[in-house]
Amino acid sequence: MIEKIKIENFKCINGEFELDLTKGINILVGNNEAGKSTILEAIHLALSGIFRGKPIRGNLTQYLFNYDIVKKYLEDINNGVPTKAPHILIELYLNEDFPILEGDRFTKKETFGRVSGIGLEIALDEKYKEEYEALIALGDIISIPIEYYDIDWYSFARKQLTPRSIPIKSSFIDVGFSKFQNGSDIYISRIVQNILETDEKTKVAQAYRKVKETFSQDSAIASINSMITGIPKLSNKKIELTVDLGSRSTWDGSLITQLDNIPFDFIGKGEQAIIKTDLALSDKRAESSSVILIEEPECHISHTRLNQLLSSIKKNYNTKQILISTHSSFVSNKLGLENLILLNHQKTTRFTNLESTDFFEKISGYDTLRLVLCKKAILVEGDSDELILQRAYMDSNDGRLPVEDEVEIISVGTSFLRFLEIARNLEISVKVVTDNDGDIRALEKKYEGYIGENKKKNIEICYDEHVYEGTLTIGKEENKKDFNYNTLEPLMLKVNSLQAFNDIFGKSYSTEDELHKYMKQNKTDCALKIFSSTTNVKYPEYIKRAIL
Repeated sequence: MIEKIKIENFKCINGEFELDLTKGINILVGNNEAGKSTILEAIHLALSGIFRGKPIRGNLTQYLFNYDIVKKYLEDINNGVPTKAPHILIELYLNEDFPILEGDRFTKKETFGRVSGIGLEIALDEKYKEEYEALIALGDIISIPIEYYDIDWYSFARKQLTPRSIPIKSSFIDVGFSKFQNGSDIYISRIVQNILETDEKTKVAQAYRKVKETFSQDSAIASINSMITGIPKLSNKKIELTVDLGSRSTWDGSLITQLDNIPFDFIGKGEQAIIKTDLALSDKRAESSSVILIEEPECHISHTRLNQLLSSIKKNYNTKQILISTHSSFVSNKLGLENLILLNHQKTTRFTNLESTDFFEKISGYDTLRLVLCKKAILVEGDSDELILQRAYMDSNDGRLPVEDEVEIISVGTSFLRFLEIARNLEISVKVVTDNDGDIRALEKKYEGYIGENKKKNIEICYDEHVYEGTLTIGKEENKKDFNYNTLEPLMLKVNSLQAFNDIFGKSYSTEDELHKYMKQNKTDCALKIFSSTTNVKYPEYIKRAIL
Protein backbone atom coordinates (compact mmCIF):
# COMPACT_ATOMS: atom_id res chain seq x y z
CA MET A 1 0.00 0.00 0.00
CA ILE A 2 0.94 3.66 -0.33
CA GLU A 3 1.80 5.11 3.07
CA LYS A 4 2.59 8.63 1.91
CA ILE A 5 2.55 10.71 -1.24
CA LYS A 6 4.75 13.72 -1.87
CA ILE A 7 3.92 16.16 -4.69
CA GLU A 8 5.78 19.25 -5.86
CA ASN A 9 4.50 21.83 -8.39
CA PHE A 10 2.01 19.48 -10.08
CA LYS A 11 -1.22 21.11 -11.26
CA CYS A 12 -2.84 22.94 -8.31
CA ILE A 13 -0.03 22.03 -5.87
CA ASN A 14 2.14 25.10 -5.32
CA GLY A 15 5.46 24.03 -3.84
CA GLU A 16 5.57 20.94 -1.63
CA PHE A 17 2.63 18.88 -0.42
CA GLU A 18 2.61 15.65 1.57
CA LEU A 19 -0.28 13.38 2.49
CA ASP A 20 -0.28 10.27 4.68
CA LEU A 21 -2.66 7.54 3.54
CA THR A 22 -4.19 4.61 5.38
CA LYS A 23 -4.82 1.04 4.36
CA GLY A 24 -8.30 0.54 2.96
CA ILE A 25 -10.52 3.51 2.15
CA ASN A 26 -9.37 7.14 1.96
CA ILE A 27 -11.98 9.80 1.11
CA LEU A 28 -10.72 13.12 -0.24
CA VAL A 29 -13.03 16.10 0.26
CA GLY A 30 -12.52 19.81 -0.24
CA ASN A 31 -13.74 22.75 -2.24
CA ASN A 32 -12.97 23.12 -5.94
CA GLU A 33 -9.24 23.49 -6.64
CA ALA A 34 -8.40 21.97 -3.24
CA GLY A 35 -6.33 19.26 -4.96
CA LYS A 36 -8.53 16.14 -4.88
CA SER A 37 -8.17 15.34 -8.58
CA THR A 38 -4.52 16.35 -8.54
CA ILE A 39 -3.73 13.75 -5.88
CA LEU A 40 -5.53 10.96 -7.76
CA GLU A 41 -3.89 11.88 -11.06
CA ALA A 42 -0.45 12.13 -9.43
CA ILE A 43 -0.74 8.63 -7.95
CA HIS A 44 -1.93 7.16 -11.23
CA LEU A 45 0.82 8.94 -13.15
CA ALA A 46 3.55 7.64 -10.83
CA LEU A 47 2.22 4.06 -10.98
CA SER A 48 1.31 3.84 -14.67
CA GLY A 49 3.08 6.61 -16.58
CA ILE A 50 -0.36 7.57 -17.90
CA PHE A 51 -1.95 11.01 -17.64
CA ARG A 52 -5.56 11.35 -18.83
CA GLY A 53 -5.36 8.30 -21.04
CA LYS A 54 -2.03 9.08 -22.72
CA PRO A 55 1.56 8.08 -21.88
CA ILE A 56 3.28 11.03 -20.23
CA ARG A 57 6.40 10.47 -22.32
CA GLY A 58 5.89 12.36 -25.55
CA ASN A 59 2.96 14.30 -24.11
CA LEU A 60 4.64 16.83 -21.84
CA THR A 61 2.96 20.22 -21.57
CA GLN A 62 3.42 23.38 -19.56
CA TYR A 63 -0.08 22.90 -18.15
CA LEU A 64 1.09 20.01 -15.98
CA PHE A 65 2.97 22.57 -13.89
CA ASN A 66 1.38 24.72 -11.22
CA TYR A 67 0.20 27.98 -12.78
CA ASP A 68 1.65 30.26 -10.08
CA ILE A 69 5.02 28.50 -10.21
CA VAL A 70 5.17 28.98 -13.98
CA LYS A 71 4.06 32.61 -13.73
CA LYS A 72 6.74 33.43 -11.14
CA TYR A 73 9.41 31.63 -13.19
CA LEU A 74 8.57 33.57 -16.36
CA GLU A 75 8.50 36.88 -14.48
CA ASP A 76 11.92 36.22 -12.92
CA ILE A 77 13.51 35.02 -16.16
CA ASN A 78 12.27 38.02 -18.15
CA ASN A 79 13.35 40.43 -15.39
CA GLY A 80 16.88 39.02 -15.35
CA VAL A 81 16.49 37.37 -11.94
CA PRO A 82 18.46 34.09 -11.76
CA THR A 83 16.07 31.23 -11.12
CA LYS A 84 15.92 27.48 -11.58
CA ALA A 85 13.65 25.97 -14.19
CA PRO A 86 10.52 24.61 -12.48
CA HIS A 87 10.15 20.88 -11.98
CA ILE A 88 7.43 18.40 -11.04
CA LEU A 89 8.09 15.68 -8.48
CA ILE A 90 5.77 12.87 -7.43
CA GLU A 91 6.99 10.33 -4.89
CA LEU A 92 5.03 7.42 -3.44
CA TYR A 93 6.31 5.94 -0.18
CA LEU A 94 5.23 2.30 0.08
CA ASN A 95 5.07 -0.23 2.90
CA GLU A 96 7.49 -3.11 3.28
CA ASP A 97 5.60 -5.36 0.83
CA PHE A 98 7.71 -4.13 -2.08
CA PRO A 99 11.41 -4.83 -1.27
CA ILE A 100 12.29 -4.65 -4.99
CA LEU A 101 11.64 -0.89 -4.80
CA GLU A 102 13.58 -0.35 -1.57
CA GLY A 103 16.55 1.95 -1.27
CA ASP A 104 18.07 4.80 0.72
CA ARG A 105 15.94 7.92 0.52
CA PHE A 106 17.07 11.36 1.61
CA THR A 107 15.54 14.80 1.24
CA LYS A 108 16.63 18.25 2.28
CA LYS A 109 14.41 18.07 5.36
CA GLU A 110 14.56 14.47 6.57
CA THR A 111 16.33 11.13 6.29
CA PHE A 112 14.14 8.10 5.72
CA GLY A 113 16.84 5.45 5.66
CA ARG A 114 15.85 2.45 3.60
CA VAL A 115 12.31 2.71 2.30
CA SER A 116 10.32 1.33 -0.62
CA GLY A 117 9.01 3.81 -3.09
CA ILE A 118 8.49 5.15 -6.59
CA GLY A 119 9.38 8.57 -7.94
CA LEU A 120 8.58 10.44 -11.12
CA GLU A 121 10.29 13.74 -11.86
CA ILE A 122 9.72 16.03 -14.82
CA ALA A 123 12.68 18.40 -14.99
CA LEU A 124 15.13 20.17 -17.23
CA ASP A 125 17.43 17.67 -18.96
CA GLU A 126 21.04 18.57 -18.17
CA LYS A 127 22.22 17.52 -21.62
CA TYR A 128 20.30 20.49 -23.04
CA LYS A 129 21.70 22.92 -20.49
CA GLU A 130 23.72 24.98 -23.00
CA GLU A 131 20.81 25.30 -25.44
CA TYR A 132 18.48 26.20 -22.57
CA GLU A 133 20.82 28.91 -21.28
CA ALA A 134 21.24 30.32 -24.78
CA LEU A 135 17.45 30.51 -25.14
CA ILE A 136 17.07 32.23 -21.77
CA ALA A 137 19.74 34.75 -22.70
CA LEU A 138 17.61 35.87 -25.64
CA GLY A 139 14.87 36.99 -23.22
CA ASP A 140 11.16 37.46 -23.82
CA ILE A 141 10.33 33.89 -22.77
CA ILE A 142 6.57 33.30 -22.87
CA SER A 143 6.40 29.65 -21.79
CA ILE A 144 8.43 26.89 -20.19
CA PRO A 145 10.84 25.48 -22.83
CA ILE A 146 9.32 22.03 -22.43
CA GLU A 147 11.36 20.66 -25.36
CA TYR A 148 14.39 20.64 -23.02
CA TYR A 149 12.62 18.60 -20.34
CA ASP A 150 12.83 14.89 -19.62
CA ILE A 151 11.10 12.39 -17.35
CA ASP A 152 12.97 10.43 -14.71
CA TRP A 153 10.86 7.48 -13.54
CA TYR A 154 12.66 5.56 -10.84
CA SER A 155 12.41 3.34 -7.79
CA PHE A 156 14.00 4.26 -4.48
CA ALA A 157 16.43 1.43 -5.29
CA ARG A 158 17.74 3.83 -7.96
CA LYS A 159 16.52 1.74 -10.87
CA GLN A 160 14.65 3.07 -13.88
CA LEU A 161 11.03 1.98 -14.13
CA THR A 162 8.61 0.92 -16.84
CA PRO A 163 4.92 0.09 -16.39
CA ARG A 164 5.75 -3.64 -16.38
CA SER A 165 8.43 -3.34 -13.71
CA ILE A 166 6.11 -1.78 -11.12
CA PRO A 167 4.59 -4.45 -8.84
CA ILE A 168 1.82 -2.18 -7.57
CA LYS A 169 -0.87 -1.24 -10.10
CA SER A 170 -3.50 1.49 -10.15
CA SER A 171 -6.98 1.65 -11.64
CA PHE A 172 -8.30 5.16 -12.27
CA ILE A 173 -12.09 5.33 -12.55
CA ASP A 174 -13.27 8.76 -13.64
CA VAL A 175 -16.95 8.92 -14.56
CA GLY A 176 -16.61 12.29 -16.24
CA PHE A 177 -13.65 11.46 -18.47
CA SER A 178 -13.67 8.64 -21.04
CA LYS A 179 -10.38 7.16 -22.20
CA PHE A 180 -11.29 5.45 -25.45
CA GLN A 181 -8.83 4.43 -28.13
CA ASN A 182 -9.94 2.78 -31.38
CA GLY A 183 -13.40 2.22 -29.88
CA SER A 184 -12.04 0.23 -26.94
CA ASP A 185 -11.78 1.44 -23.39
CA ILE A 186 -8.11 1.29 -22.35
CA TYR A 187 -9.01 0.61 -18.73
CA ILE A 188 -11.28 -2.33 -19.58
CA SER A 189 -8.55 -3.77 -21.82
CA ARG A 190 -6.03 -3.50 -18.99
CA ILE A 191 -8.37 -5.22 -16.53
CA VAL A 192 -8.99 -8.06 -19.00
CA GLN A 193 -5.24 -8.47 -19.49
CA ASN A 194 -4.74 -8.67 -15.72
CA ILE A 195 -7.40 -11.37 -15.39
CA LEU A 196 -6.10 -13.56 -18.23
CA GLU A 197 -3.16 -15.91 -17.80
CA THR A 198 -0.29 -15.87 -20.34
CA ASP A 199 -1.50 -18.88 -22.31
CA GLU A 200 -5.01 -17.44 -22.46
CA LYS A 201 -3.68 -14.14 -23.81
CA THR A 202 -1.76 -16.10 -26.47
CA LYS A 203 -4.94 -17.90 -27.56
CA VAL A 204 -6.81 -14.59 -27.85
CA ALA A 205 -3.96 -13.05 -29.86
CA GLN A 206 -3.89 -16.04 -32.26
CA ALA A 207 -7.65 -15.93 -32.77
CA TYR A 208 -7.45 -12.20 -33.43
CA ARG A 209 -4.68 -12.72 -36.01
CA LYS A 210 -6.76 -15.35 -37.81
CA VAL A 211 -9.67 -12.91 -38.04
CA LYS A 212 -7.40 -10.28 -39.56
CA GLU A 213 -5.88 -12.73 -42.04
CA THR A 214 -9.27 -13.91 -43.29
CA PHE A 215 -10.40 -10.32 -43.83
CA SER A 216 -8.90 -10.03 -47.34
CA GLN A 217 -10.26 -13.48 -48.27
CA ASP A 218 -13.84 -12.39 -47.78
CA SER A 219 -15.72 -12.32 -51.12
CA ALA A 220 -16.95 -8.76 -50.57
CA ILE A 221 -13.41 -7.50 -49.88
CA ALA A 222 -12.04 -9.46 -52.84
CA SER A 223 -14.62 -7.83 -55.12
CA ILE A 224 -13.75 -4.34 -53.79
CA ASN A 225 -10.00 -4.99 -54.24
CA SER A 226 -10.62 -6.13 -57.82
CA MET A 227 -12.44 -2.86 -58.50
CA ILE A 228 -9.65 -0.79 -56.90
CA THR A 229 -7.00 -2.62 -58.92
CA GLY A 230 -8.88 -1.79 -62.14
CA ILE A 231 -8.78 1.95 -61.51
CA PRO A 232 -6.34 3.67 -63.97
CA LYS A 233 -3.20 4.75 -62.13
CA LEU A 234 0.36 5.85 -62.75
CA SER A 235 1.85 2.99 -60.74
CA ASN A 236 1.44 -0.58 -61.91
CA LYS A 237 1.68 -1.94 -58.36
CA LYS A 238 -1.28 -3.83 -56.89
CA ILE A 239 -3.54 -1.79 -54.56
CA GLU A 240 -5.90 -3.50 -52.14
CA LEU A 241 -7.61 -3.16 -48.78
CA THR A 242 -6.21 -5.22 -45.92
CA VAL A 243 -5.65 -4.91 -42.16
CA ASP A 244 -2.56 -3.98 -40.18
CA LEU A 245 -0.71 -7.11 -39.13
CA GLY A 246 2.03 -5.18 -37.36
CA SER A 247 2.77 -5.22 -33.65
CA ARG A 248 0.94 -1.94 -33.13
CA SER A 249 -2.34 -3.52 -34.19
CA THR A 250 -3.08 -5.76 -31.20
CA TRP A 251 -6.24 -7.38 -29.86
CA ASP A 252 -6.25 -5.43 -26.60
CA GLY A 253 -6.35 -2.12 -28.49
CA SER A 254 -8.89 -3.17 -31.08
CA LEU A 255 -11.44 -5.41 -29.43
CA ILE A 256 -14.59 -3.77 -28.12
CA THR A 257 -16.21 -4.68 -24.82
CA GLN A 258 -19.98 -5.12 -25.08
CA LEU A 259 -22.83 -5.16 -22.57
CA ASP A 260 -26.04 -6.77 -23.80
CA ASN A 261 -24.70 -6.40 -27.37
CA ILE A 262 -24.07 -2.66 -26.89
CA PRO A 263 -20.45 -1.37 -27.15
CA PHE A 264 -19.08 -0.27 -23.80
CA ASP A 265 -18.56 3.35 -24.89
CA PHE A 266 -22.25 3.64 -25.85
CA ILE A 267 -23.64 2.78 -22.42
CA GLY A 268 -24.22 5.42 -19.73
CA LYS A 269 -21.26 6.86 -17.87
CA GLY A 270 -22.73 5.81 -14.53
CA GLU A 271 -23.00 2.18 -15.67
CA GLN A 272 -19.44 2.38 -17.01
CA ALA A 273 -18.19 3.51 -13.61
CA ILE A 274 -20.05 0.73 -11.80
CA ILE A 275 -18.69 -1.96 -14.13
CA LYS A 276 -15.13 -0.64 -13.93
CA THR A 277 -15.29 -0.52 -10.14
CA ASP A 278 -16.76 -4.03 -9.91
CA LEU A 279 -14.01 -5.38 -12.18
CA ALA A 280 -11.28 -3.66 -10.18
CA LEU A 281 -12.68 -4.91 -6.86
CA SER A 282 -13.15 -8.46 -8.11
CA ASP A 283 -9.60 -8.76 -9.45
CA LYS A 284 -8.12 -11.28 -7.01
CA ARG A 285 -4.55 -11.12 -8.25
CA ALA A 286 -2.61 -9.29 -5.53
CA GLU A 287 -0.15 -7.74 -7.95
CA SER A 288 -2.80 -6.00 -10.07
CA SER A 289 -5.00 -2.99 -9.36
CA SER A 290 -4.01 -2.86 -5.70
CA VAL A 291 -4.72 0.88 -5.68
CA ILE A 292 -8.14 1.95 -6.94
CA LEU A 293 -8.68 5.65 -7.63
CA ILE A 294 -12.28 6.82 -8.03
CA GLU A 295 -13.17 10.35 -9.09
CA GLU A 296 -16.56 11.57 -7.78
CA PRO A 297 -18.53 8.30 -7.97
CA GLU A 298 -21.79 10.21 -7.40
CA CYS A 299 -21.69 11.65 -10.94
CA HIS A 300 -24.17 10.18 -13.45
CA ILE A 301 -25.35 7.50 -10.99
CA SER A 302 -28.82 7.25 -9.47
CA HIS A 303 -29.15 7.24 -5.69
CA THR A 304 -30.07 3.56 -5.57
CA ARG A 305 -27.21 2.46 -7.85
CA LEU A 306 -24.79 4.69 -5.96
CA ASN A 307 -25.82 3.02 -2.71
CA GLN A 308 -25.17 -0.40 -4.31
CA LEU A 309 -21.77 0.75 -5.57
CA LEU A 310 -20.70 2.10 -2.18
CA SER A 311 -21.88 -1.06 -0.42
CA SER A 312 -19.82 -3.10 -2.88
CA ILE A 313 -16.75 -0.95 -2.23
CA LYS A 314 -17.07 -1.34 1.55
CA LYS A 315 -17.69 -5.06 1.34
CA ASN A 316 -15.16 -6.12 -1.29
CA TYR A 317 -12.11 -3.88 -1.12
CA ASN A 318 -10.26 -6.50 0.95
CA THR A 319 -6.53 -5.81 0.56
CA LYS A 320 -7.05 -3.04 -2.01
CA GLN A 321 -6.26 0.55 -1.14
CA ILE A 322 -8.98 2.89 -2.34
CA LEU A 323 -8.86 6.67 -2.77
CA ILE A 324 -12.13 8.40 -3.55
CA SER A 325 -12.73 12.08 -4.22
CA THR A 326 -16.25 13.35 -3.62
CA HIS A 327 -18.53 16.33 -3.08
CA SER A 328 -21.31 14.11 -1.75
CA SER A 329 -22.26 13.89 1.91
CA PHE A 330 -23.98 10.59 1.16
CA VAL A 331 -20.74 9.08 -0.19
CA SER A 332 -18.63 10.28 2.73
CA ASN A 333 -21.22 9.25 5.33
CA LYS A 334 -21.74 5.82 3.78
CA LEU A 335 -18.04 5.01 3.50
CA GLY A 336 -17.31 6.30 7.00
CA LEU A 337 -16.35 9.76 8.21
CA GLU A 338 -13.34 8.22 9.96
CA ASN A 339 -11.87 7.76 6.46
CA LEU A 340 -12.34 11.43 5.54
CA ILE A 341 -9.39 13.67 4.60
CA LEU A 342 -10.27 17.35 4.32
CA LEU A 343 -8.04 19.31 1.92
CA ASN A 344 -7.85 23.05 2.44
CA HIS A 345 -5.04 25.29 1.15
CA GLN A 346 -2.66 22.29 0.95
CA LYS A 347 -3.37 21.40 4.59
CA THR A 348 -5.12 18.21 5.66
CA THR A 349 -7.51 17.39 8.50
CA ARG A 350 -8.74 13.94 9.51
CA PHE A 351 -11.78 12.68 11.42
CA THR A 352 -10.32 9.65 13.15
CA ASN A 353 -11.89 10.17 16.58
CA LEU A 354 -15.52 10.98 15.74
CA GLU A 355 -17.98 9.12 17.95
CA SER A 356 -20.81 9.87 15.50
CA THR A 357 -19.26 8.03 12.54
CA ASP A 358 -21.53 5.00 12.90
CA PHE A 359 -24.63 7.21 13.18
CA PHE A 360 -23.88 9.13 9.97
CA GLU A 361 -23.08 5.88 8.15
CA LYS A 362 -26.46 4.42 9.11
CA ILE A 363 -28.36 7.71 8.55
CA SER A 364 -26.47 8.80 5.43
CA GLY A 365 -28.73 11.62 4.25
CA TYR A 366 -27.37 14.33 6.56
CA ASP A 367 -25.47 17.17 4.86
CA THR A 368 -22.23 16.65 6.76
CA LEU A 369 -20.02 17.96 3.93
CA ARG A 370 -21.91 21.25 3.88
CA LEU A 371 -20.65 21.74 7.41
CA VAL A 372 -17.17 20.38 6.72
CA LEU A 373 -16.59 22.66 3.71
CA CYS A 374 -18.20 25.90 4.85
CA LYS A 375 -16.65 29.04 6.32
CA LYS A 376 -19.39 29.39 8.95
CA ALA A 377 -22.56 27.44 9.75
CA ILE A 378 -25.86 28.06 11.48
CA LEU A 379 -27.55 24.86 12.60
CA VAL A 380 -31.34 24.76 12.86
CA GLU A 381 -33.88 22.04 13.52
CA GLY A 382 -36.17 22.16 10.49
CA ASP A 383 -37.34 23.82 7.29
CA SER A 384 -39.30 26.66 8.90
CA ASP A 385 -36.32 27.65 11.08
CA GLU A 386 -34.05 27.58 8.03
CA LEU A 387 -36.34 29.90 6.04
CA ILE A 388 -36.62 32.42 8.89
CA LEU A 389 -32.84 32.43 9.42
CA GLN A 390 -32.24 32.85 5.68
CA ARG A 391 -34.54 35.90 5.63
CA ALA A 392 -33.03 37.35 8.82
CA TYR A 393 -29.54 37.04 7.33
CA MET A 394 -30.62 38.70 4.08
CA ASP A 395 -32.23 41.60 5.98
CA SER A 396 -28.94 42.23 7.79
CA ASN A 397 -26.66 41.78 4.78
CA ASP A 398 -28.03 43.89 1.92
CA GLY A 399 -30.20 41.09 0.57
CA ARG A 400 -27.39 38.55 0.17
CA LEU A 401 -28.20 34.93 0.81
CA PRO A 402 -26.01 33.32 3.50
CA VAL A 403 -24.42 30.92 0.98
CA GLU A 404 -23.13 33.94 -0.99
CA ASP A 405 -20.96 34.71 2.04
CA GLU A 406 -19.94 31.04 2.49
CA VAL A 407 -22.35 30.70 5.40
CA GLU A 408 -24.42 27.51 5.46
CA ILE A 409 -27.76 27.29 7.26
CA ILE A 410 -28.25 23.56 7.77
CA SER A 411 -31.33 21.71 9.01
CA VAL A 412 -30.05 18.93 11.27
CA GLY A 413 -33.24 17.67 12.88
CA THR A 414 -32.46 16.72 16.47
CA SER A 415 -28.81 15.80 15.71
CA PHE A 416 -27.24 19.07 16.89
CA LEU A 417 -24.69 17.40 19.15
CA ARG A 418 -23.45 15.09 16.38
CA PHE A 419 -22.82 18.03 14.06
CA LEU A 420 -21.20 19.96 16.89
CA GLU A 421 -18.74 17.10 17.34
CA ILE A 422 -17.59 17.65 13.74
CA ALA A 423 -17.44 21.43 14.26
CA ARG A 424 -15.42 21.01 17.44
CA ASN A 425 -12.86 18.80 15.69
CA LEU A 426 -12.51 21.16 12.73
CA GLU A 427 -12.84 24.39 14.73
CA ILE A 428 -15.52 25.61 12.31
CA SER A 429 -17.45 28.69 13.43
CA VAL A 430 -20.94 27.36 14.25
CA LYS A 431 -24.03 28.78 15.87
CA VAL A 432 -26.91 26.61 17.01
CA VAL A 433 -30.42 28.08 16.89
CA THR A 434 -32.75 26.14 19.16
CA ASP A 435 -35.99 26.55 21.10
CA ASN A 436 -35.85 26.41 24.88
CA ASP A 437 -39.32 24.74 24.94
CA GLY A 438 -39.98 26.30 28.32
CA ASP A 439 -37.27 24.27 30.07
CA ILE A 440 -34.03 26.23 30.09
CA ARG A 441 -32.42 23.91 32.63
CA ALA A 442 -32.89 20.89 30.33
CA LEU A 443 -31.52 22.82 27.36
CA GLU A 444 -28.43 23.95 29.26
CA LYS A 445 -27.81 20.41 30.46
CA LYS A 446 -28.00 19.13 26.86
CA TYR A 447 -25.42 21.70 25.70
CA GLU A 448 -23.35 21.78 28.88
CA GLY A 449 -20.22 20.98 26.87
CA TYR A 450 -20.64 24.24 24.92
CA ILE A 451 -21.91 26.85 27.37
CA GLY A 452 -20.74 28.44 30.62
CA GLU A 453 -17.23 27.43 31.64
CA ASN A 454 -17.17 24.88 28.77
CA LYS A 455 -17.94 27.45 26.08
CA LYS A 456 -15.93 26.95 22.88
CA LYS A 457 -14.57 29.96 21.02
CA ASN A 458 -16.00 28.72 17.71
CA ILE A 459 -19.40 27.48 18.94
CA GLU A 460 -22.35 29.45 20.31
CA ILE A 461 -25.72 28.12 21.43
CA CYS A 462 -28.40 30.70 20.62
CA TYR A 463 -31.69 30.43 22.51
CA ASP A 464 -34.18 32.71 24.25
CA GLU A 465 -33.26 32.97 27.91
CA HIS A 466 -36.82 33.68 29.07
CA VAL A 467 -39.79 31.37 29.57
CA TYR A 468 -43.18 32.61 28.39
CA GLU A 469 -46.58 31.31 29.43
CA GLY A 470 -50.20 31.83 28.39
CA THR A 471 -53.68 30.40 28.66
CA LEU A 472 -54.00 28.76 25.25
CA THR A 473 -54.55 25.00 25.11
CA ILE A 474 -54.55 22.85 21.99
CA GLY A 475 -55.81 19.41 21.04
CA LYS A 476 -59.10 17.61 21.40
CA GLU A 477 -61.09 18.00 24.59
CA GLU A 478 -60.03 14.64 26.04
CA ASN A 479 -56.36 15.23 25.17
CA LYS A 480 -55.78 18.95 25.64
CA LYS A 481 -52.33 20.30 26.50
CA ASP A 482 -50.82 23.68 27.12
CA PHE A 483 -49.58 25.57 24.08
CA ASN A 484 -45.79 26.02 23.92
CA TYR A 485 -45.10 29.76 23.78
CA ASN A 486 -41.31 29.15 23.65
CA THR A 487 -40.78 28.09 20.03
CA LEU A 488 -39.79 30.20 17.03
CA GLU A 489 -43.30 30.99 15.74
CA PRO A 490 -44.80 32.49 18.94
CA LEU A 491 -41.52 34.34 19.61
CA MET A 492 -41.67 35.83 16.10
CA LEU A 493 -45.25 36.97 16.74
CA LYS A 494 -44.17 38.42 20.08
CA VAL A 495 -41.76 40.91 18.44
CA ASN A 496 -44.10 41.71 15.54
CA SER A 497 -47.76 42.73 15.50
CA LEU A 498 -50.88 40.70 14.92
CA GLN A 499 -51.79 42.96 12.00
CA ALA A 500 -48.38 42.59 10.36
CA PHE A 501 -48.62 38.81 10.30
CA ASN A 502 -52.27 38.88 9.23
CA ASP A 503 -51.16 40.95 6.24
CA ILE A 504 -48.27 38.61 5.39
CA PHE A 505 -50.39 35.46 5.72
CA GLY A 506 -53.51 36.93 4.11
CA LYS A 507 -55.58 36.30 7.26
CA SER A 508 -57.82 38.34 9.54
CA TYR A 509 -57.47 36.76 12.96
CA SER A 510 -58.69 38.94 15.83
CA THR A 511 -56.56 37.42 18.61
CA GLU A 512 -52.95 36.29 18.89
CA ASP A 513 -53.99 32.86 20.15
CA GLU A 514 -55.94 32.26 16.93
CA LEU A 515 -52.84 33.16 14.96
CA HIS A 516 -50.73 30.96 17.26
CA LYS A 517 -52.86 27.96 16.31
CA TYR A 518 -52.65 28.76 12.60
CA MET A 519 -48.88 29.21 12.66
CA LYS A 520 -48.34 25.97 14.57
CA GLN A 521 -50.43 24.00 12.09
CA ASN A 522 -48.78 25.66 9.06
CA LYS A 523 -45.17 26.19 10.19
CA THR A 524 -43.38 25.77 6.86
CA ASP A 525 -46.02 27.63 4.85
CA CYS A 526 -45.89 30.59 7.26
CA ALA A 527 -42.09 30.63 7.21
CA LEU A 528 -42.12 30.61 3.41
CA LYS A 529 -44.51 33.59 3.33
CA ILE A 530 -42.31 35.51 5.79
CA PHE A 531 -39.26 34.68 3.66
CA SER A 532 -40.97 35.91 0.48
CA SER A 533 -42.73 38.94 1.97
CA THR A 534 -41.86 42.50 0.97
CA THR A 535 -42.87 43.60 4.50
CA ASN A 536 -40.01 44.14 6.93
CA VAL A 537 -40.26 41.95 10.01
CA LYS A 538 -38.52 41.95 13.38
CA TYR A 539 -36.64 39.05 14.93
CA PRO A 540 -36.11 37.76 18.49
CA GLU A 541 -32.74 38.61 20.02
CA TYR A 542 -31.41 35.04 19.85
CA ILE A 543 -32.03 35.03 16.08
CA LYS A 544 -30.15 38.30 15.76
CA ARG A 545 -27.20 36.82 17.69
CA ALA A 546 -27.10 33.86 15.34
CA ILE A 547 -26.64 35.95 12.19
CA LEU A 548 -23.97 38.30 13.53
